[in-house]
Amino acid sequence: MTSSPIRIAALYGFATVPDPEGLRACLEAAARDGDVRGTLLIAREGINGTIAGPTDGVAAVLAIVQTQPGLADPEIKYAAADAMPFHRLKVRVKPEIVTMGRPDIDPLNGVGAYVAAEDWNALIADPGTLVIDTRNAYEGEIGAFANAVQPNTAGFRDFPDWFETEGRALIAERRPERVAMYCTGGIRCEKATAYLKSEGVADVRHLHGGILRYLETVPEAESLWDGECFVFDERVAVGQGLSPGSHSLCRGCRMPVNADGRASPHYVEGVCCERCHATRGEAQRQRYAERQRQMSIAEERGVTHIGAPPPDRPKRSL
Repeated sequence: MTSSPIRIAALYGFATVPDPEGLRACLEAAARDGDVRGTLLIAREGINGTIAGPTDGVAAVLAIVQTQPGLADPEIKYAAADAMPFHRLKVRVKPEIVTMGRPDIDPLNGVGAYVAAEDWNALIADPGTLVIDTRNAYEGEIGAFANAVQPNTAGFRDFPDWFETEGRALIAERRPERVAMYCTGGIRCEKATAYLKSEGVADVRHLHGGILRYLETVPEAESLWDGECFVFDERVAVGQGLSPGSHSLCRGCRMPVNADGRASPHYVEGVCCERCHATRGEAQRQRYAERQRQMSIAEERGVTHIGAPPPDRPKRSL
């Protein structure tokens, strides 16, 4: 069993990967040898994912990534956990490492200017800055920077459509001196800022390392972040200093649930929440309830449960 505390590494890097399948096989083998779990997505445009496990195992996987041309210094953010935040290992080859659905947008050809976490407060406090959250609606609901524009998209693939229907008009109306964008770890902003530049927005900037780097770097007394930050693993959400958050995960719809949501009569642990209870049939409820029962038994016995999510869960951008 993996020792505690567990090392967590969230990473991404854009670079030309000539043999995604070959890299996938190498990373998968190293991860299994090192008792590392999590998700790694590989495409010809680079790599993206979050992994967790013993320090040596995580380091071995990252060492393989860093031998790839153009990936010697990928963006990596570390955290620790007392329990393994992933049920399994997934190493997949995909068309994109973060899905915007715009293969013509290549961050290697130019992205917005990076803004260090310690400089972010001054930037977003400037009245000449229009701040845009590039994350999905459910992420913005549990935490955001004050006065940030929320596109309220269901997935990152919807961002270009939002810009065409609302974002462009918003910029024309407000006439900001600059646009500042942020996301969880920085990767979505790589594509979002490159996209805005391709659409003629001259001064585009983004938070280097994303919200996670900001919460890790900026002291709580100086922080302009309000709420918690959703993360794509069993931690569900983190707060200042990347401390554990208060949200849990609905196993029915894979969305975050706060204390009020857990007090709802429609919330059934492992089955459904206020958001999804009306969309689940009896057969689904029974299947989810059985999965929750098996997970509870495994926890009582101190063994690992695969905990596979239902096959009809919504897809989400990392």
